[in-house]
Amino acid sequence: MTGTTTVHDGRRDLGARFHDAMEVVARWLPFGLSRVVAPSLLGFALINGFTFGVDLLLLTLFRGGLGLPVPIAFTIAYVIAFGLSFALNRALNFRSHAPVGPQAGLYAVAVLVNYLAFVLGVGSALTELGLQYHLSRIVAGACEAAFMYSVMRWVVFRDAKA
Repeated sequence: MTGTTTVHDGRRDLGARFHDAMEVVARWLPFGLSRVVAPSLLGFALINGFTFGVDLLLLTLFRGGLGLPVPIAFTIAYVIAFGLSFALNRALNFRSHAPVGPQAGLYAVAVLVNYLAFVLGVGSALTELGLQYHLSRIVAGACEAAFMYSVMRWVVFRDAKA
């Protein structure tokens, strides 16, 4: 595999191995997509697909299990999932070594904008219009994915070699 290798205690860094795996997958994309899809986009999709699953699981627990109102259930699940997304994307996908404080601040602003526009705006509005709350969250998730990848790649983790 190709890519940057970082060695700690004689072993390859997990972030380098993750990036190498995403490069391999990107090379196998059909229809010429391998020329336009960055390995970091695939990594983002994998990590955020996982954290979105965590988000939906927590949403189900908070709304379906505990009976919390939709905006509160959306908010708690969202904050937990996005914290996990930040940590995994920083370490594995973007392999950033810049100071975490400024990145966390930029990420918090992006998450707030994303939350207001897509989670509460789109998600809650669709639920109020009669769409089931899981489906509302999935539609909002599709909108936020494009926004968050762009912000993470070109603003938050701009020091990284994505």
